[in-house]
Amino acid sequence: MKWQNALKDYQLYLQIERGLSKNSISSYTNDVQKLTTFLETNDIVVSPTSISTETIQEFIYEIAKKVNARSQSRIISGLRSFFNYLVFEDYIKNNPLDLIESPKIGRKLPDTLSEVEIDKIIGAVDLSKPEGERNRAMLETLYGCGLRVSELINLKISDLFFDEGFIKVTGKGDKQRFVPIVEITQKYINIYRHEVRNHLNIQAGYEDTLFLNRRGKKLTRAMIFTIIKQLAEKIGLKKSISPHTFRHSFATHLLQNNADLRSIQLMLGHESITTTEIYVHLDKSHLTKVVEQFHPRK
Repeated sequence: MKWQNALKDYQLYLQIERGLSKNSISSYTNDVQKLTTFLETNDIVVSPTSISTETIQEFIYEIAKKVNARSQSRIISGLRSFFNYLVFEDYIKNNPLDLIESPKIGRKLPDTLSEVEIDKIIGAVDLSKPEGERNRAMLETLYGCGLRVSELINLKISDLFFDEGFIKVTGKGDKQRFVPIVEITQKYINIYRHEVRNHLNIQAGYEDTLFLNRRGKKLTRAMIFTIIKQLAEKIGLKKSISPHTFRHSFATHLLQNNADLRSIQLMLGHESITTTEIYVHLDKSHLTKVVEQFHPRK
């Protein structure tokens, strides 16, 4: 079996069997390609079904010189997934990464913004420009609904169920969920739709896409990052933030206001409650309140 053929089969498996997004499939594939590049560079001729644990260990020693422990751990995880697929398909009997341990890394807590910082960033949007109303509506939606950036740029007008108070969100692996949307966010989306979007020359294929660029096409992830970075600089914010920071802030502020983890999990679209539990670690005062309220010896 050749690496190229194995990778193509693996990509189909990730797409059809696992239902992963293009970005996730690309990430998994890149991890394996890093290994094949190492093999080619060092003139190591070996197939996916005959590569040894020792050879993979040599590769890991090499990448350890270039990347941090977190990136190293992610690459190992990607390779382990690829070889698990080969085991699953009976190409090999054992996963060569079974004896390889990932580096120990601490759990990275996501950066968050305070409510005041959120207000300052959104307040810094220049509403005198046509894109201002769009940018305000996008930031309100990111924060108000806890969306991923990919979910924001793919949001459609047909996904808006304002009468019912929900929007339909298509998340990772094309999994759909309904997320509540508050009236203030609905208000800003409607202002953008009726006062700005209506006047755009919308390109074919983007008629149903909610947030559009000046050319009437879908916005890119990079554009959202740029907008947020410029607003952070404008208000002199020292934190390094991204669109995901608004999602983290959404979850953290809900938890601080006594929302339960299960509800937050459903709104964020997390498959596992353990992913959502990271927000408990962000706010230690929340844990103190729980003890004070419920412990018999309070």
